[in-house]
Amino acid sequence: MSKPSVLFVCVHNAGRSQMAAAWLTKLAGEKVEVRSAGSAPADSINPAVVEAMLEVGIDISHEMPKVLTTTAVEQSDVVITMGCGDACPFFPGKRYLDWPLTDPAGQGVAAIRPIRDEIKVLVEELISTL
Repeated sequence: MSKPSVLFVCVHNAGRSQMAAAWLTKLAGEKVEVRSAGSAPADSINPAVVEAMLEVGIDISHEMPKVLTTTAVEQSDVVITMGCGDACPFFPGKRYLDWPLTDPAGQGVAAIRPIRDEIKVLVEELISTL
């Protein structure tokens, strides 16, 4: 059996979806294929998000925001959206989840920590269902 694949989507792919992808990669290891993308990707990852993740020992400074493609959705078993609304393409037969998370854009590290920790809990719950 092939391993399950998960796609995390937010608008800029600079904060929430990057944190979620990093948590899933760390917590599930090689058991899950992890992708992230944005409906309107930023030029770079939010530096405060990078700093918040470094505090828990996860370095995402090398990641770059990626544009959301229909191919990425087609190749994923689970698509998790985080406030990208109608920009996310819908394909029948996929499992869709929407995580209503606060957007870390423009926030400092102190405001991002609770978002980071909430994402970890959601990812742990997700792993138990894959």
